[in-house]
Amino acid sequence: MRIWYQSFVDEENGATYWKYLRAHLAQIADPGTEVVVHGISPHDSYAHPIVEMRCAREVVCNAVRAEREGYDAFVIGHFQDAGLYECRSVVDIPVVSLGEATMLHACTLGQRSGIVTINRRFIPWFHHQIGKYGLRERITGVHAMQFEPGQILSAFGSGDRLSEVAGLFEAQARPLVDQGVEVLIPGGGIPMLLFAQINEHRVGDAPVINGIPITLKSAEMAVKLRALTGLGVSRVAEYVKAPDHVIEEFLAHPKGL
Repeated sequence: MRIWYQSFVDEENGATYWKYLRAHLAQIADPGTEVVVHGISPHDSYAHPIVEMRCAREVVCNAVRAEREGYDAFVIGHFQDAGLYECRSVVDIPVVSLGEATMLHACTLGQRSGIVTINRRFIPWFHHQIGKYGLRERITGVHAMQFEPGQILSAFGSGDRLSEVAGLFEAQARPLVDQGVEVLIPGGGIPMLLFAQINEHRVGDAPVINGIPITLKSAEMAVKLRALTGLGVSRVAEYVKAPDHVIEEFLAHPKGL
């Protein structure tokens, strides 16, 4: 099994993060599963919807490339899930995303979950995601620390910086727990991977979950179910597949002025 793991950080700007990410993915993947990390350039360095839109276009192109190169699944390793629905509408291989997979799994661990993201500008985006996934009664709060994506990368390889970020996370998570939130979700692949270094991470009695293993295992399961039963996305409405000539037109269109 070969899985394309789409990061929104490129190796040049996130070398230490990629090193930790590759090691983590290799550790949690099933025997025989190869996970190949790919980035985006320019990388997602600023928390804003227009950056998500720019990256989403490249993600859709890469999903098509992954299918054509023989990958068995495509993982969007970015919590904001930019381009997720569009990817599912252009390829037949499973497309699994960090935000959706993590939120859905959190629903099996507690009735009410909360997200702590890295930047306040992501809060409206996350509320849109929660609504899109039909989880407004299950994901009941979104709080934020205050980092740009590139800033939090500096915490990898630094125990002091890890402790600082964990403390800032807890300061935002504690009020959610006090309001009845049972499961805590770090709102991003970067903080998830960073906190993976903390054994049995909890705030009070609320577990802090790492969505990267959840997402990878969901992708592996989707590949196995497709092989066993032919199961794939519905083509009735949301994920109606674009005609080949429309996909080719999208791929050929210039990225900018």
